[in-house]
Amino acid sequence: MASTTNTKGAIAATAEQKTVPQNTEATPAQVLNRLLNNTNIQAQLSEATKGNAGAFSTSLLNLFNSDTKLQTCSPKAVVIEAMKAAVLGLPIEKSLGFAYVVPYWDNKIKEFAPQFQIGYRGMIQLCMRTGEYKYINADVVYEGEYQSADKLTGYVDLNGERTSDTVIGYFAYIETLNGFKKAVYWDRQKVMDHANRYSKSKDKQGNLVGPWVSNFDEMAVKTVLRNLLSKYGVMTTEMSNAFQAEEQTSAENPAAILGENTEIEVDGQASESVENPVPDSTAESAEIPSADDYPFAQ
Repeated sequence: MASTTNTKGAIAATAEQKTVPQNTEATPAQVLNRLLNNTNIQAQLSEATKGNAGAFSTSLLNLFNSDTKLQTCSPKAVVIEAMKAAVLGLPIEKSLGFAYVVPYWDNKIKEFAPQFQIGYRGMIQLCMRTGEYKYINADVVYEGEYQSADKLTGYVDLNGERTSDTVIGYFAYIETLNGFKKAVYWDRQKVMDHANRYSKSKDKQGNLVGPWVSNFDEMAVKTVLRNLLSKYGVMTTEMSNAFQAEEQTSAENPAAILGENTEIEVDGQASESVENPVPDSTAESAEIPSADDYPFAQ
């Protein structure tokens, strides 16, 4: 008679294997996915996106999975920053250029931190929604084009003949349906001073890096337009919220987005107790995302 299999031994061995604790530590992507499946967040996303929470969540997961630096950020912080874009009705697909969740190196905490940023197209979109603008324009100014600026009236004369391909400054112009007009002109040095003072795109020595180095003109155009809109534009509640969201990090006031009593569960534990992934050893040598990854982000 053929020998029989030791079924009792096999079952015992299988049972023993099942009792061995498995490494259940979730990956950053898994944590983010569970956060997005949270009932409270799904409800807020659904309201903000007018029922398109699923599509927005998919976009965020794709963005997160394609960005290794963003994966080193706290998943909860990433959700909070992305929620700002959802509230404003702006997609976060990089290729569209409306809004971004950008991982910036924070020298204070020595790790990447996510930050919501409005893209150039996002600002134009918010302006269009007001229904108050007749013209919105911003561009570079070449050598020979700038003639003068009237300090009293604010009129900027850019009707000179272009004499070279050298960019000497940047302008932004708005005109509303009720006839209000305003133009501003910044020379390159003024833009550089502004970037040095306010930009987060810097290395450990405080030097500008990333988009401000490789895409300076595009960044400058957006900066001048943003400055004009914040001072003289039609400041609807939506526009005001957009500028405030861009300036405020999730670490400063997370309850402003998720609410005071929002508790997010991850494997039975509140997400606050989930430790952030530790950046790799090369993080400090590649601190700021490239301009190709986040054009016009700042």
